[in-house]
Amino acid sequence: MYLIIIYGIYANFIDSCYNYSIFIFQFFDIGDSMMTKKRLVLLLLFVLVVGVVIGANFYTWLNKILAKPVPIGELTKVPEGEGWLDLLAPENRSFWKNVTDKKDIFEIQEDGVLHIFGKTLYPLRYVGFSQWTFSDFQLHLEFKLTRRANSGVFLRAQWNDPINRGFEVQVLEDYGKPPTKNSCGAIYDITTPMYNMSFPAGQWNSYDITVQGTEVKVEMNGWLIIHTYLDKMTTPLGKFSVAYASMAKEGYLLLQDHGGEVWYRNIRIKLLN
Repeated sequence: MYLIIIYGIYANFIDSCYNYSIFIFQFFDIGDSMMTKKRLVLLLLFVLVVGVVIGANFYTWLNKILAKPVPIGELTKVPEGEGWLDLLAPENRSFWKNVTDKKDIFEIQEDGVLHIFGKTLYPLRYVGFSQWTFSDFQLHLEFKLTRRANSGVFLRAQWNDPINRGFEVQVLEDYGKPPTKNSCGAIYDITTPMYNMSFPAGQWNSYDITVQGTEVKVEMNGWLIIHTYLDKMTTPLGKFSVAYASMAKEGYLLLQDHGGEVWYRNIRIKLLN
């Protein structure tokens, strides 16, 4: 309803500008001289530019007009204590590898931040922790992205086919946008988050993910946004040809290089089995 009203206002504005220009020339009885034609052309160009500006920003303004209050999250504390493993501790850093090919796609900085360069888009590549596989676990990690960057946290993934033999919690720079099944925090193309909890580009976000049996919970910046059961997904969903209920119950932890620059830190995991 709001969309129709605003579009009508926009269309009436363009039509009114045109009619107003014709009225001016008729009212002042402006002749058909070359100067008059130039003025008319300039006026019409002005109207066109104004229309283009309004059209280009139409949906941005519409979203602001229709925007409703949303939760504001905060980074959760880095878990410590018995059972928690720091996968970016100095003794574990050598286990992180590009599991797709030999290309240099990431680094682990001295401060323990894993930096994916994001310089290539095809083929999609994956940085994986190669030392252990994981079945049931709690996972905490933090990430930040550049504008329009894309990545993903792949869980119970297999080396040879991460996309179809594992599942992805989406990592995407989409601050302020309505949540969809492809939003940050979604089980990619399958499950839509309850809220978009993303912070603006360049700010750190936190995930706290629990995977136990077929139950999956995703908390982003302190808010529960996904709670689902994979065993209910007995038929293929989204763009995937594999039913999630039949996926392996154990696999590797992978981080996707999707052509956008992204940083990960404080990757901690606790086994539940």
